[in-house]
Amino acid sequence: MADMGAFREAVTAWAAGGPGAPARELAARLSVRAAVLLEGPSDEAAVGALAAGRGRDLEAEGVCVLPMGGAMNVGRFAGLLGPAGLGLRLTGLCDERERPYYARGWERAGAAQHGFFVCAADLEDELIRALGVTRVAELVRAEGDLRALKTFLRQPAQRGRTAQQQLRRFLGTKKGRKIHYGRVLVEALDPDRTPAPLDGLLTSL
Repeated sequence: MADMGAFREAVTAWAAGGPGAPARELAARLSVRAAVLLEGPSDEAAVGALAAGRGRDLEAEGVCVLPMGGAMNVGRFAGLLGPAGLGLRLTGLCDERERPYYARGWERAGAAQHGFFVCAADLEDELIRALGVTRVAELVRAEGDLRALKTFLRQPAQRGRTAQQQLRRFLGTKKGRKIHYGRVLVEALDPDRTPAPLDGLLTSL
């Protein structure tokens, strides 16, 4: 049976220059109504964890959460999926520095300009601020990464950085770490401490 994963794969292949028919057919069969365009898999992990924590099954609701492999691809995906393409409702999450790509992509696709949510620096920064440095360090310890963190903090490049900046850099130092902590940090949030961009994204769906 086809599922949202198959639709995601079909859309990704279409964006890479493949045929659009498989994505169109699956969109109709699965009653896809909205697409959440994300930069990468760590954002996907965070959105998935927040939805699960709030008792929501986005796939069952006809929402496709789609990591695009970088913000520069947003124009292509928005064009294929938005009003000018499959006619899905578009939303998304991006870093402050990627805002222009999203704004242009949304504009070209004919989508509502307020349809995406912007993190101050990036999602990790938002989550560290929401939880506080002490709590994040506790989570790093609980996940068995304290030794790696201590080694990282001894690097000369980390001197002069705030504890928040250091933690943010640490999460991006090893392949897969950002994805893992995207889920861990969101699961540790108090419901009323969810960063505004993430809360806004889920509430809008």
